[in-house]
Amino acid sequence: MSLLLTRRALLATAVTSAGALATRPDRLQAQGTVGNAASRLRNLRRYLHYDVFTTTPHAGNQLAVFMAPQGLATAAMAAMTREMNYSECTFVFPAEATGTDARLRIFGRSGEMPFAGHPVIGSAFALADDGVIAAGRAEFIFGLGIGPTPVALEWEDGRLRFAWMTQQAPVYGPTLPASAALAAAMGVSLADFMPKLPVQEVSCGSAFFYAPLATRAAVDRVQMNGRELDELFTAAGVRRRGIFVFTTEPGPDGATVYSRMVGATGSEDPATGSASGPLGCYLVQHGLVPSAGAGTIVSAQGVKMGRPSRIHIRLAVSNSAITRVQVGGTSVLVGDGRLRSA
Repeated sequence: MSLLLTRRALLATAVTSAGALATRPDRLQAQGTVGNAASRLRNLRRYLHYDVFTTTPHAGNQLAVFMAPQGLATAAMAAMTREMNYSECTFVFPAEATGTDARLRIFGRSGEMPFAGHPVIGSAFALADDGVIAAGRAEFIFGLGIGPTPVALEWEDGRLRFAWMTQQAPVYGPTLPASAALAAAMGVSLADFMPKLPVQEVSCGSAFFYAPLATRAAVDRVQMNGRELDELFTAAGVRRRGIFVFTTEPGPDGATVYSRMVGATGSEDPATGSASGPLGCYLVQHGLVPSAGAGTIVSAQGVKMGRPSRIHIRLAVSNSAITRVQVGGTSVLVGDGRLRSA
């Protein structure tokens, strides 16, 4: 009998508890607990989440733009960027230098960066969407770690449609031989390289090595071996840089080049704006794109990793010299949130 009573008591307790749990969300909502949990947090900083170099949510390259970071220490911004775990975050401050409209600090997972491409484009869209950049304005100048960076703005029906970031004039650096060892370190064969073209360093503010491959299939096969690449760079007496791979093989997307930015650790960047300006310069410098087509280059990047991006490159050429480098694209807003700073 005592055992039966005990079981009945337990059953009654379970039913009562289940009923309490079933009604708890309503009770909590009435008490203002559910939906207002963020109000109990301090030091919240607003950010806008964009996917950059795409018009499709959950494609392109992710970016968090912190709109009011005043008072944050550098260490706090670095920690917030690691917490977001995007490739980069930006923090928009009032202008510091004459001739600029805002100071933009860019952070990656490993710390602050003087320059990056998709953060500039995405931040321009964030400021336009938030009304900081007035509709119809033709240009906005960011102060970056590398200096003033103009962004030309194109509008449609009062909304920012497209942004063009001006990059620095190209600087052509050292080359690496397209050897069997380099091919092996990249996970491809020597026959996959485009013949008679160098693997060359080019910079328009950030330096990368550019490796031209013959086919899209070869680009997709690339898998970097960091140790072997380190040995190759050391043996060549060349400073280690990221290797940006591309091909001019046509595809159904109509892009001028199909490209990937693959890290030595297996990481991949879906859209690398800072590498796209130098990419265009390489294409024109080595005759892969004629001067007449230098203003309409399109790079399809991030396709292999499932985050397709479309990066536009516009070069001005005069007497065979590149006189202006612009990288452009669109961005789509996919989130609006708050993050605790400490």
